Amino acid sequence: MSVITNIEDLRVLAQKRVPRMFYDYADSGSWTESTYRANNDDFAGMKFRQRVAVNMENRTLETTMLGQAVSMPVALAPTGLTGMQHADGEILAAKAAEKFGVPFTLSTMSICSIEDVAARTSKPFWFQVYVMKDRDFINRLIDRAKAANCSALVLTLDLQILGQRHKDLKNGLSAPPKLTLANIVNMMCKPRWCMGMLNTPRRSFGNIVGHASNVSDMSSLSSWTVQQFDLALSWNDVEWIKRRWGGKLIIKGIMDAEDARLVVQSGADALIVSNHGGRQLDGAPSSIRALPAIVDAVGDQIEVHMDGGIRSGQDVIKAIALGAKGVYIGRPFLYGLGAMGEAGVTKCLDIIRNELDLTMAFCGLTDIKKVDQRILIPGTY
Repeated sequence: MSVITNIEDLRVLAQKRVPRMFYDYADSGSWTESTYRANNDDFAGMKFRQRVAVNMENRTLETTMLGQAVSMPVALAPTGLTGMQHADGEILAAKAAEKFGVPFTLSTMSICSIEDVAARTSKPFWFQVYVMKDRDFINRLIDRAKAANCSALVLTLDLQILGQRHKDLKNGLSAPPKLTLANIVNMMCKPRWCMGMLNTPRRSFGNIVGHASNVSDMSSLSSWTVQQFDLALSWNDVEWIKRRWGGKLIIKGIMDAEDARLVVQSGADALIVSNHGGRQLDGAPSSIRALPAIVDAVGDQIEVHMDGGIRSGQDVIKAIALGAKGVYIGRPFLYGLGAMGEAGVTKCLDIIRNELDLTMAFCGLTDIKKVDQRILIPGTY
């Protein structure tokens, strides 16, 4: 194996080791994928002001996200089917994040359950939830997150309906995977992945199967999921979740300044500027383009985070410069997980930390909390 120096190296290795349907699930967008591409591309046009003859000693990336001390302003995003990138994927990613000192966010659509992750970690993690029609299930899910000592709830608002993801449809994506001839042949070419899956019992949606009413196996899960996304979702539901949870609440999926102001009114503690990784509304702007207007709209009334397109430490510092207090990485840590398991997630975080640290130094700063628009050349952002 060649020396891994950047996130792209991890992506290439993950593509070789993860079955096509699960790799494509992680690394694709909706429709033409224009927003998915823009999330990455729009970072590239932003240029740094390089400074010289500045004391670069004693640099620190330490800060806080939602009041929690972090080793750098990066969290692992909630990603569905993480345990299909690598056996026990959510557990491994959570352990890597804990050791590194950054937040891990578990998805409702995870393979490993809340209880699985809590039993194998020693510090609180964050939990992501959707508003579904089955409010009794949501009540129980919130109670389970409380019992697991989750320290924040991330409420995703941009998945009332599912964006059309062509690769998933063509691959017949499911968990467990549909055993078509093409999928069987592809999985047989991934022996490392197959051995991992044979050695774990975690191969379905651990937070849902056996917990939602009348969902006892994967076949009943499919019909349940189609019926559950709530088209009537409103800000009243957000306020209900806030009251029901009682702890710190983060709202994910904000791309508009008016919606950002409504998040403030809802009483949430933070918001995430996010277009769901380009997997929902194709043709929406990139997250980094939407970020400045949202920061301007809410000021210091609420903590603003962002995700979408982060592939390096340089992308992280650009988001911080435009007002984000923290960013989330999804695909980068999934590439690391698919490539090398827990060690790959750690490698991903190491790469981003190193790039972030060096870039901050070249821009003449030694404290991540002092980064702002002055590190960017006007007209490039």
